[in-house]
Amino acid sequence: MKKLLAITLVLIMMLSLVACGGGGSDEEKDRLAQIKERGYIELATEPYFPPCEFIDPTKEGDEMYVGADIELAKYIADKIGVELKIVPLEFSAVLVGTLDGKYDMAISAIAYSKERAENYNVSDGYWFSEGDELDGTGFIMRAEDAGKYESIEDLKDAVVILQSGSLQESIFNEQVSEYKELKYMASATDCYLAVSEGMADVAIGEKGSATLYADANGGLVVSKFAFETDPMQDAIVVLAEKEGTDSLMAVINECIAELLVDDTIDGWFEEYRAYARSLGLE
Repeated sequence: MKKLLAITLVLIMMLSLVACGGGGSDEEKDRLAQIKERGYIELATEPYFPPCEFIDPTKEGDEMYVGADIELAKYIADKIGVELKIVPLEFSAVLVGTLDGKYDMAISAIAYSKERAENYNVSDGYWFSEGDELDGTGFIMRAEDAGKYESIEDLKDAVVILQSGSLQESIFNEQVSEYKELKYMASATDCYLAVSEGMADVAIGEKGSATLYADANGGLVVSKFAFETDPMQDAIVVLAEKEGTDSLMAVINECIAELLVDDTIDGWFEEYRAYARSLGLE
């Protein structure tokens, strides 16, 4: 009987600890509560994609990171009532770190995809392609090759380069089966530079950003061709860890809705396109 009573008491204590731990665990998992308690929100971004995010070399600290996405992140931080801390990373590290919950949110010109919606907590779209010639995913090539690569079939004899972990990689893998060679780089600008230097014939990239790079650096042109994609892929979104971020994402979506009412975000994109050009940045 004593042994039975001891076992029973141990079981009761274990159940009590689990119950207490469960309550604390739920609280710990609420990312918005954590952010408010610590007094800052941590943003993961790749700061090499104007006009969304880029570096102003005349500034220091977090002030050097500018762009439409940075303005959105500041707005979200202000809405919550905390400071914004910016963590600059390669794009693949932005995605992995946010997936693992290492960072509170990722804002980095991230296009919507079904795979991301399955693996992350995904916001409403805050910027949408307008369907003009500069929108979508296309080819970036050297100026002397203008017109040479204007269809998927034209890539069969080309050395192609793309950004690892990007939406462009996913689009390419889904739609292109023939090419001479495929290479990867950590950033879109590295891909464009590789084409410029003859390391590849064609880069696969977002046409608007590629056009800014070509205008600033010369020697490159952007195709008229654009891949056919799901209309939802024209939306740029904010990502957060899948679990424990519903309350945070509700605030993010509230911010997006407020900013879309008066086209504030579109205004930021125009402002930072001009800003990037004034700095001579790609």
